[in-house]
Amino acid sequence: MKRPFSRFLVRWFVSGLGIWIAAGLLGDRINYDRRLGVIVIAGLILALVNTIIKPIVILLSLPAILFSLGLFMIVINGLMVMIVSKLYEPLHVTNFGAAMVAGMVIGLVNYLVTTIMEER
Repeated sequence: MKRPFSRFLVRWFVSGLGIWIAAGLLGDRINYDRRLGVIVIAGLILALVNTIIKPIVILLSLPAILFSLGLFMIVINGLMVMIVSKLYEPLHVTNFGAAMVAGMVIGLVNYLVTTIMEER
């Protein structure tokens, strides 16, 4: 899967799946009105944010990431989820703590899907 478009489609799917799982785990802290379209569009926006904005944020916060031995990435992932929540109103994340948990769930789903895809 070396083509950029197919990699982006997988990232989009994983982002949407991660948001859906995080919303199921966190209950009322992430609200998407139980509509699949909201998950699909939020997954697209999160994939775009992770492709464009996240590398810049990682580069700017590299000292904090190194000082915390990588734990600051949880904060960055939560920030990306909050950005999506602010850009796309139908997806509502109540607070930053819920966004950080959602970021961890999305990261875990991404890790699992990537591991499965690489084994094939």
